[in-house]
Amino acid sequence: MSAAGPRPEELVRLLGDRGTSLATAESLTAGMLAATVCEVPGASAVYLGGVVSYANSVKQGLLGVDGALLASRGSVDPDVALAMAEGARSACGAGYGVSTTGVAGPDPHDGKPVGRVYLGLAGPGTERVLELDLEGDRASIRSQTVRRALGMLLEELGGRDDAA
Repeated sequence: MSAAGPRPEELVRLLGDRGTSLATAESLTAGMLAATVCEVPGASAVYLGGVVSYANSVKQGLLGVDGALLASRGSVDPDVALAMAEGARSACGAGYGVSTTGVAGPDPHDGKPVGRVYLGLAGPGTERVLELDLEGDRASIRSQTVRRALGMLLEELGGRDDAA
């Protein structure tokens, strides 16, 4: 992460200070969020696990996303993002679940344009979805998504989100 973006070190510290933990459910970022968090020494104390769920069958089978929801709206949807976050939290027994789903390109998907991203956050007393319309190529959209997901959780924990 750049100096201007949210720092995964701060996230790991805040999760530890609050005695809580994190799990992830990633579609378009394919594990980049988990890898970014786990680059921080000591992350194993707060990061419990995650699911890379490119296929809807994995979203449904491992994360518990409703099949009818996936069939009617597709995978790039705010309710799907929230269900993914809740599924990761539940599956891993974590305090917080964060999810990423969206269209990194090069083509639109499920009627959604390239750059449309939904971030889901589930935690104690909170359920939140952030809709983003990002610009750039596939790699840029994916890295921006990771930065924004880190920032969303930092903000929830009372930290500083420099990426917003």
